[in-house]
Amino acid sequence: MTDPRFPELTQRQIEHLKPYGTIEHFEEETVVFAIGDLQYDFYVVLDGEICIKNRYNNDEIVVRHQKNEFTGDSSMLSNRSAQVNGYGAKGTAVLRIKPDQLKKAIAKYVDISDILLSAFIQRKESMMSDFIGGMKLIGSSNSKITYQLRDFMEKNHIWYNFLDTETSEEALELLENFDLTQEDLPIFISAEGEICKDPTLEKLAEYTGVLMDFGDEVFDVLVIGAGPAGLAASVYAASEGLSVVTIDSNAPGGQAGKSSKIENYLGFPTGISGTDLANKAYVQAQKFGCNISIPHRAERVEHNGDYYTLYASNNKVVKSRAIIAATGANYRQLPISNIEHYEGSGVYYSATGMNASSCKNELVGVVGGGNSAGQAALFIADHAKEVHVIIRGNDLGAKMSDYLVQRIEAAENIFVHKQTQVTELHGEHHLKSVVLTTSEGDRTPMTITNLFTFIGAKPCTEWLEGLIDTDERGFIHTGAMVNPENLLQCPIYRREKPQSLETNIPGFFAVGDVRKGSVKRVASAVGEGSMAVSQVHQYLANLKTATVES
Repeated sequence: MTDPRFPELTQRQIEHLKPYGTIEHFEEETVVFAIGDLQYDFYVVLDGEICIKNRYNNDEIVVRHQKNEFTGDSSMLSNRSAQVNGYGAKGTAVLRIKPDQLKKAIAKYVDISDILLSAFIQRKESMMSDFIGGMKLIGSSNSKITYQLRDFMEKNHIWYNFLDTETSEEALELLENFDLTQEDLPIFISAEGEICKDPTLEKLAEYTGVLMDFGDEVFDVLVIGAGPAGLAASVYAASEGLSVVTIDSNAPGGQAGKSSKIENYLGFPTGISGTDLANKAYVQAQKFGCNISIPHRAERVEHNGDYYTLYASNNKVVKSRAIIAATGANYRQLPISNIEHYEGSGVYYSATGMNASSCKNELVGVVGGGNSAGQAALFIADHAKEVHVIIRGNDLGAKMSDYLVQRIEAAENIFVHKQTQVTELHGEHHLKSVVLTTSEGDRTPMTITNLFTFIGAKPCTEWLEGLIDTDERGFIHTGAMVNPENLLQCPIYRREKPQSLETNIPGFFAVGDVRKGSVKRVASAVGEGSMAVSQVHQYLANLKTATVES
């Protein structure tokens, strides 16, 4: 049976690809791409072979691409760096295609698109799970900064190896060999062996190609936020021929990306994890030519006649004719004075596979009564000794889907504490215990070592303060909700009223959790993101008509 990761292209498909590349012959063994290369090329083997080796593990052979097979994974659709070395054997003939031309071929030929994308995604997943290697991150599992770096790489599907100085002899040996100390932690070692002390998320993003430049181009639409709403807008806008750039402050997925398993999303009867859904949508958007760059945090926006200028973190500037704000909402901190001391070392705002091992045979707390809390509790229950769900109200089903409530009630190691709050956190370096307090004032100490909180979403709209019409909590008003006194007119054409997802500013749209009145579900976020694109088309058409008439 053919391995689905390494299918063969038909002669007809290869003929369709030939106009997009060049045919080359290797007179001797040739490096076709190397670890760390950005924008590396795609190869179809016409004769001979290309051997893929993992330098991180004594040059083990990952695969030999034979005649009619092809190289690459989903990183080729973005600027991400190569994580393995590729060698063309002596006498090999190949069809070489640059990434921008490959995207054009994928867009034109659906059968080629299906084969390549399916193989690309499976190869990336296999590399992440089956092979040891990648860049190295050395740090303490009790460090908040180290946790943030690990979380960033996990959620952005970056292949890396974490060496924990609390348990790894190799980590301590590397520190000694490089004459480094605990004060230098965390330490990042790049694919080329470059050592970076105390790296930032931006530095990691630069090394891996997740962060990109935009130049001076004016895009048709800028999508701010890569959660379900933002990714849906990105996919639909790019697939309909608009030039699109999407930015996010952390990783694709938003709040949904923190869900361990989503079971009520249409078309996935056995469920799908938030990170898998986000990763597939991320690849899908890039398939259609969307430019996605992470991490960028929006800081301020200006309107310059017929386009917007967004100023973002990392000194990046993006220009676009329309903006779709899909910045979502973040969970609030528990109102406990020392909570920041434990963030990343016992207190977390998402429950992923990275957390599972630390929860093994432990007592775990989950704070919140929404679907994200329910999904986290069920996921962690497969690893922890006990999971304690803590809610302020008296009805678990008030905000949580019924299927989750039923499963929680049926789980033997999940216990629900109603009308209860976490009021104290204790532990020297890592969380060791908490105090639960009921509405009647009863206090109960518990040896909970991992606490996951999913409470009180706060909209991410600080960057829009004083510019966009919002409610008192910061959620953006759109359509009929816009205060008429705050309604601005387009300087080029006059509008009677904003479209249903348009804000008080013409050409500025809001979708998903950041929007006032939105339904906090993945399906509705995807619907709003896709619907906003049709309204962007209408806005751009009005701009074009008004410009021609003037």
